[in-house]
Order: sequence, then structure tokens, then C-alpha cells
Amino acid sequence: MRCAPTAPAALVLCAATAGLLSAQGRAAPTEPPEPPRFASWDEVNVLAHGLLQLGHGLREHVERTQGQLGALERRLRACGAACAESGGGAATPGPGPRAAAAAETLGSLQTQLKTQNGRIEQLFHKVAQQQRHLEKQQLKIEKLQSQVSHLGHRMAKTGRRKRLPKMAQLAGPAHNTSRLHRLPRDCQELFEEGERQSGLFQIQPQGSPPFLVNCKMTSDGGWTVIQRRQDGSVDFNQPWEAYKAGFGDPQGEFWLGLEKVHRIAGGRGSRLAVQLRDWEGNAESLQFPVHLGGEDTAYSLQLTAPVASELGATTVAPNGLSLPFSTWDQDHDLRRDKNCAKSLSGGWWFGTCGHSNLNGQYFRSIPHQRQQRKKGIFWKTWRGRYYPLQATTMLIQPTAVGAAS
Repeated sequence: MRCAPTAPAALVLCAATAGLLSAQGRAAPTEPPEPPRFASWDEVNVLAHGLLQLGHGLREHVERTQGQLGALERRLRACGAACAESGGGAATPGPGPRAAAAAETLGSLQTQLKTQNGRIEQLFHKVAQQQRHLEKQQLKIEKLQSQVSHLGHRMAKTGRRKRLPKMAQLAGPAHNTSRLHRLPRDCQELFEEGERQSGLFQIQPQGSPPFLVNCKMTSDGGWTVIQRRQDGSVDFNQPWEAYKAGFGDPQGEFWLGLEKVHRIAGGRGSRLAVQLRDWEGNAESLQFPVHLGGEDTAYSLQLTAPVASELGATTVAPNGLSLPFSTWDQDHDLRRDKNCAKSLSGGWWFGTCGHSNLNGQYFRSIPHQRQQRKKGIFWKTWRGRYYPLQATTMLIQPTAVGAAS
């Protein structure tokens, strides 16, 4: 591109335009091909934003230059008109031809600038279009990643619910995994064999495959922990099959499983211990004799009259009461007009709904609404139905031994 000599502003414009055109037409130097590499999203995003900023800058420069050219054109026209008027009354030739030549040069520059501006606009729109396309693709990728993460979380959660023994082994090895003789049937038998350390152990009740349990050894014998609540890390609002098989982590929050507890009890008389703690640091410990039936009885607790009354029995026979276990999908409670597990939360030997529920919803702070507090973990005869407890533990032991400490 060659530029005719004009005003200084036009010369600067000519140089800038020529630079743009020469840069556009210059061929890139030949270099050996690099191995293919996929750019990360951050790299592509930075490049796209850089191109957009370059497009904005070029467009602003062109608009500013067009304004300067317009001002120059108006000055030339004014000068040409003035020169024509002065030339009409004088004998000397006016500057009209020079003004016409300058106007022609200015027009040529404006035409080239418009062409270059059109190219810049096309480039700008293409970059903006690619940027929008990249943003849409990124949103799709993030949505797919979220779906995969959610699916993995659900699969892991399902595995925790249905495969308690496997998860317990991941949580920590059992202390008696190297035993060569038969496994004990419960923690009490392990205690009688000389074990005094609490922890995870393999047991094998009669007629049952081996499974892992958490044993608490006291001065009076071995207790099998069947439930623990302490931090709300496990969802206890589970269906019947989950409560039957067990779920959670035996070293944290867990429910051992109704079938496993039934196998441990084995039709024998047992003692159930309930340990409670409130948010003020107060603790309470209860013990009472129980028999636990099998699934054909809905894993009913057979309780003596005093304990049955405490757990919500409205009428108690002289030999006690059989209190079945209920979940939201299998209603066996003593209320004909209500499903206690649906009305409250979790699975439990509900009785008439309002006396106890150690498998309710875990609250890290006490809810203000009374109806919400009813869904929590409570033991009515200690802190009341509307006080959600901070921690609970349930343990079981055969009654062939003396009372535990």
C-alpha cells in the first residue's frame, strides 16, 4: 500500500493501516510440527478472552480513526468552499486543485479503512461466537461431571447400606482374624476366652456366616454394640431391608442389622443396654431384659411389663408385651391410624409413636419448631419427647452373666 503525502494525522493513519495489512498478509515462518497437545479449558478460555479484548481494541481504534478522518474531511470541505469563494474574485488561481487532491486521498484512506474495519468485525464476531460455543460446552461438561459425582455418591451410599461387613473390614482389621479355631458366637464368649480389649472382632453365631462386630469389654463381660449415633454422618431414615441387613460404619455411626442381632440373641434371654447423652454433657444408662424374635415376628422385642410401659404400650399383659419393629415401608407399630416411621423418622420399635426413637433424624442444634423436634432422637422418660439427643449407643449381652457395669 502506498500513501500520498497529506496532513500529519493522515500520515499516521496510513502507517497504522499499512501495518495492519502487512501483518495480515505476512506468512508465518515454517517450523517443524509439534506433537499434538490438547489445551486445557483454562488455556482456551484465556486465549478466547484475549482475542475478544484484541477485537474490542481494534474496533475502538478503527472507530476513533474514522472520527478523525471525518473531522479532517469536514475541514477540507470548509477549506475548499472558502478557497472557491476567494478564487472567484481574484485573478490568481486558488487552492481548489490541492483541496480536491487531498479529498481524493482522504476518500481512498476511508475506503481502505472501511475494508479493514469489515475484516476486524468479521474476526470479532467469529471469536465471540467461538467463545459462546466454548462456554456452552463447558456448562455441559460441568453438568456431566456433577451427574457422575452424584451417581458415584449414590453407589457408595448404597454399598454402605447393604454391605456392612465389607465396609467394617475397610474401617479397620478385626483383632481375631488370625484365629485358627472356631469363631466365638458373640462378644461375651470372646470375653470368656480371655479377651479384654474392646474393638472390632469376627464372630459367628450358630447357624450364621461370620461377620464383624464392635465389642465393648467391661469388668462384667463382653457387650456387642448394635447401634451408635454421634454426629449425623449416616442417614438412618432407611427402608426395612436396610434395617434388616445393617448399614453404616462400626467405628462410627451404624446399625448392626436386625438379622445379625437376632442371630446373636439366638432365642436366648438377653440384656439390652441403652446409653444416652444430651447436649449439656449429661448422660443416662438404662438396662432391661429382652427377647428378640425373628423376621416372622417383625423382629419383635418381648419386654417385661415395666419396660413395655416405658416404651409406649397402652395395654400390657402380665407376661409383658411383644413390640414389633417398624419402618416407613413396613408398618408394624401399635397405632392403627398412623405410620409412626413416616410421621417421625427412621426405623424403631415405635409402640404408639411418642415414647422413644433412637434412630430418628439427627439434629446438630435443637430445632425451634415443636413438630420438627418430634422427628429427632428422643427418649421421653429421660429428657422428653421434644428434646433431640446428642448421642446414643445400644449394646446387647446374654443374661447368663451378671449385670454389666
